[in-house]
Amino acid sequence: MSLYDDAVLVLKGYEGQEELRQTYLEHLQTHPDGMWKACEDGHITASALVIDPSRGRVLLTLHKKLRMWLQMGGHCEPVDETLASAALREGTEESGVAGLTLLPGGPVRLDRHHTPCAWHLDVQYAALAPAGAVEAISDESLDLRWFAYDEVADVADESVVRLLQATRARLAA
Repeated sequence: MSLYDDAVLVLKGYEGQEELRQTYLEHLQTHPDGMWKACEDGHITASALVIDPSRGRVLLTLHKKLRMWLQMGGHCEPVDETLASAALREGTEESGVAGLTLLPGGPVRLDRHHTPCAWHLDVQYAALAPAGAVEAISDESLDLRWFAYDEVADVADESVVRLLQATRARLAA
């Protein structure tokens, strides 16, 4: 199965955000290259909110280009077999944390936003940090820092706040 096929299956199975989910599916239907950065009309991206529920905190990156505190994430690459593996790869590369595991249940949220390269149709997962996780800043980041849940709204935009809320709701379920 291709990454494109996996994305279609993941999106068809995603429950919630019906209108946005349909926008993603229509984008893929009209753009066979819609998984890749080269698609100038927009592309599917994958991200992971690195979370440490035992300590009530999340790890955010101060993105080098956007200069915003964000979850880990980015473009899909040819090595990615699934959207989940793309999110896990991005989470691991940008956080430096070994041993991340995705929260069961598939994507937590969808978020469409414009970036300097194109529209990003982000499929957002949550990644659980293992006990004793040690982060390491990547080349894509100006800074990397753990924030308590109640600090996130003070440093990040609404999309990150919504992702954290959805992640916490999934954890509580």
